[in-house]
Amino acid sequence: MRPRLRPHVQITRQHYRGRRWHVVHDPATNQFYRLNPIAHEFIGMLDGRRSVEDVWKISLERHADAAPTQNEVIQLLSQMYQSNLLSGDVPPETEQLLQRGTRRRKQKAIQQAIGLMYFRIRLFNPDAFLAWIEPILRPILNRWGFLLWLALMVFTGSQLLPHWERLSGGFEDAIAPSNWGWMFAMFVLAKAIHETGHGVICKRFGGQVPELGFMLLVLIPAPYVDASAAWAFESKWKRISVGAGGMIFELGLACLAALVWLNSAEGQLVHQLSYNLMLTASISTILFNANPLMKFDGYYILSDLIEVPNLMQRSQQMLQHLAKKYLYRLKNETPPTTQPGERVTLVVYGILAMAYRIFLFISITTYVLGLLFGLGVMLAIWTGTMWFILPAGKFVHWLASHQSLSEHRFRAVATSVALGALVLVAIGVVPVQDRRRASGVVVSLTDPGVFAGADGFIAAAHVVPGDWVRAGDPIVTLENPEYEARLELHRASIREAEILERRATVQSPVQADVVRQRIEALRRQEAYLQERMSRLVVRAPHDGFVVGLDPATILGSWAAEGQGVCQIVDTSNLRVVANLGQAEAAWHFDLGRENYDIEMRVYSDPFRVWNGGQTLVLPAGQYQLRHPALGFSGGGTVQTDPQDRSGTQTRRPQFTMEVSPVIESESDEEAWAAVPGQRVAMRFTLPSQPLLLQWIDRLHKLIQGRPQV
Repeated sequence: MRPRLRPHVQITRQHYRGRRWHVVHDPATNQFYRLNPIAHEFIGMLDGRRSVEDVWKISLERHADAAPTQNEVIQLLSQMYQSNLLSGDVPPETEQLLQRGTRRRKQKAIQQAIGLMYFRIRLFNPDAFLAWIEPILRPILNRWGFLLWLALMVFTGSQLLPHWERLSGGFEDAIAPSNWGWMFAMFVLAKAIHETGHGVICKRFGGQVPELGFMLLVLIPAPYVDASAAWAFESKWKRISVGAGGMIFELGLACLAALVWLNSAEGQLVHQLSYNLMLTASISTILFNANPLMKFDGYYILSDLIEVPNLMQRSQQMLQHLAKKYLYRLKNETPPTTQPGERVTLVVYGILAMAYRIFLFISITTYVLGLLFGLGVMLAIWTGTMWFILPAGKFVHWLASHQSLSEHRFRAVATSVALGALVLVAIGVVPVQDRRRASGVVVSLTDPGVFAGADGFIAAAHVVPGDWVRAGDPIVTLENPEYEARLELHRASIREAEILERRATVQSPVQADVVRQRIEALRRQEAYLQERMSRLVVRAPHDGFVVGLDPATILGSWAAEGQGVCQIVDTSNLRVVANLGQAEAAWHFDLGRENYDIEMRVYSDPFRVWNGGQTLVLPAGQYQLRHPALGFSGGGTVQTDPQDRSGTQTRRPQFTMEVSPVIESESDEEAWAAVPGQRVAMRFTLPSQPLLLQWIDRLHKLIQGRPQV
């Protein structure tokens, strides 16, 4: 054969870890192939006149043992020919080109089916739009523009920090069902700007962007562009710029939205829209696009930074190589790399990516199950088949027919069966501690609220947060001029009535009785006003520490009767309160308190473990939280009603658990009395059982009550 490179093929030189490589790019199919210097020289000598054998002999003379073997030459030529990078003298080539095109489309359809959670649909070629907008943005698509972007990020952050409470407080309104439509619109807008960033920077460096479309990210449509032409860029920093361009554009958009939000009035539509845009353009791009364990922007940036191309694919190959070499003891297996540092990188990344893939499958499937049960079941079956069952089928096929096992097939089958049996025994037979977790808050069972007993202006504050007070100690003093004026008026009326009563006693006994009755009514009114006046001094209802609002900050303000002034926590009656869902609380009622242990760690002192003692779980689910810190708005894990401003109204009924700590000494009692209001991590140790039973139980409880058919 006398093959040659196709005339339209482009070759770019790149450097990885101090070694030179050559990337072969076919612009027609947008496919890439990476060659080392010797392979590149070999392909370069194929000019259509030399035969493969002639080129191989020349390579042997030049490179001796470093030259490719005949098997490696055949594999190289085959892969490049199948990728339409080589033209051979094999008639009829047109028919083979069509067959390879059909094969590529079929392979792409299979990849779409396997990645159903990230299904892509091509729309059109955006080259005309990018060619129009790139010259407009060219003045800032450089290092000075990057520095300007950094300055914008720092400036916006400094402007947002003083408004952090207002910023975090708007999250509930943003996720309210009434705002979902606007939130979705802002998400699509942010992702359109994101993909424009990829395309414009790729175009800026001379790359082509042949495809624009949208993909379904777990049923949520989002735009995408094909900027894979950046793979052929010689400079890794240009490739990194294309990978990071989307996040740079999107975070810049988030900064502009934040500035609009800061300078617009609450209640206006532009205020809410700018908040939605700021939220979606910052959180989504950081959580998803920057994640290197998914094949999004962060993955390609990491691959170029550490100079390990095809990181995902080669990490899987590395794990397979290690399994073949050490588990199946196969010889002459070629590893994807021989560099020690790169081997470690591939192994670590491969393990992390595999674990994350399992986590992603479980989390996304259960999320969709909660929204649309039927669709969630179909998605779980399909994705589980493509991600796990098909690879298992390929493994069985390899075990049964691969030629590398021809002499050791029985040993390989026996090893596989033994490993499978070992895994089944490990997860299905061996008992393991079953531990469940929850988040709680230290609260006082005594009502901590201190409220104004009457209307009035706050004139004096007698305590500050942190003070220890006893029952009856004054907290604040109020003034009410109306009460004082009415009391003086009643006292004057009483004095007048007493004079009339003495005169009537001499002149008319009957009239004297009427006046005495009036005096009694006036004295009752005076006593009522005096009682109201006494309420103007707000006193501690019980012993404890003053927490919450500082009364000094509300001096001079008007306090209506019943308005909260501060809180006093009774540290002699503290409990840890946690909320468990209906499915999560089932094990408590099934086992009984005597069959499980409780350990608690206060967030402010995580190295100290408190054992749980007496426990009380209310037998009925409630929709009211005992403390706002248990809900989403307070940083907890319980989903609350976005329409509830107090942050204590839950979406689903919750079982309230109260746990008393085990106090063994006076020092324990003093330490425990110092933690009211703090968050607590709780761990429940249930009777040991195999991991498989634990996972089945957790899965059952995870989807129990969530399906909505």
